[in-house]
Amino acid sequence: MNVEIEKLPNGLTVVTDRMNHIETASIGVWVEAGARHETATTNGVSHLLEHMAFKGTTTRSARRIAEEIEAAGGYLNAYTAREQTCFYARVLKGDVALAVDLLSDILIHPLFDAEELAREKKVVLQEIGQSEDTPDDIIYDHLQDAAFPEQPLGRPILGSEGTVNALGRAHLRRHLDMHYVGPSMTLIASGKVDHAEVVALAGEKFAPLRNAAKKGAPKARYRGGDRRRTQKLEQAHLTFGVEGPAVTDDDAFAANVFSTAFGGGMSSRLFQEVREKRGLAYSVHAFAQFFSDTGFFGVYAGTGAKECKEIIPVVLGELEAMADGATEEEAARARAQAKASLFMGLEGPSNRAEHIASQLSAYGRVMPASEIAEKIDAVDAEALRRFARRLLKSKRPSLAALGPVKGLESYERVAARFG
Repeated sequence: MNVEIEKLPNGLTVVTDRMNHIETASIGVWVEAGARHETATTNGVSHLLEHMAFKGTTTRSARRIAEEIEAAGGYLNAYTAREQTCFYARVLKGDVALAVDLLSDILIHPLFDAEELAREKKVVLQEIGQSEDTPDDIIYDHLQDAAFPEQPLGRPILGSEGTVNALGRAHLRRHLDMHYVGPSMTLIASGKVDHAEVVALAGEKFAPLRNAAKKGAPKARYRGGDRRRTQKLEQAHLTFGVEGPAVTDDDAFAANVFSTAFGGGMSSRLFQEVREKRGLAYSVHAFAQFFSDTGFFGVYAGTGAKECKEIIPVVLGELEAMADGATEEEAARARAQAKASLFMGLEGPSNRAEHIASQLSAYGRVMPASEIAEKIDAVDAEALRRFARRLLKSKRPSLAALGPVKGLESYERVAARFG
């Protein structure tokens, strides 16, 4: 990667990653503001602001924004996460200036028109409803709430019907003024780009940004607990796990490789034992989720009403087997998958920009891919066994279940299997 980094006088960080062999560019702005920067009453404001940024500025209507980017053959989009919000464009190499101009306009000069806001709140409520109708999606919000109850990190990114309905223009403006400041924002351009040109464009278009102090989020407090709801569904959706390492924890790379070996592919222990040998679930996988100050390691399974009671004992049996007997063969297989995912992902400009953003957020620098590969290669069978033992020592698991889950064993019995 050919990464160059420069910080502007207003605190905005500008990063370029030149790829000479392609004819396009991906330009994004990452803002250190997400769901965990909200209060209980403003839950969902980050996501609503993301929507409203595209609904007109002081110089462009919503339609004009869409027409300008599509007339150039590009696209403009955004997403909200728990710790960041990202706005990005993909364009041909000759339209980098247009992308930077549009991104700066929607982030610095959003209109937050009252009529547009009323309409867009309806759209967000439909999005919330759609999520509620998608059990294998909403189950993760339930799990997040079980792991981090009564705190920002445990609340849904979309907010709730009540909080979204209560949000007004003043809330959006306050959130924008508080978090959309130079030191909290990073502009990353990957692809056929020129560093000096991008820096000059960013310096001009983002000049109005204030150089104000970042507003941090409350420290996360993992607590764990039980969230289950019996509902008339064809499948039972079950996810559970324990606190895991933060993104900068020494065990973060071990967690990634372990999740692959344990439940990340068709050769993984969970796939082979739960699906292939026992036929207990169509879908089963492990996942490691990282935040700046904590993390989560969990397992998801979509199973039948009769089978759901067997899932947790089988999964924890495999976890105990990993703690005692993870082999070098499965460690090598998981390392290969992790490195392949890394290097394949770095072949496209959008993924490279995302990679750079995550690296800067976590480490304050862009770790070379070769260094990441070395850290992955350092995860041997003993590291997998040690990480499995760490998980089993956890005192209080988190569990979320949705659907025909009456047969699921009690939370107390699940918790008794840990510690």
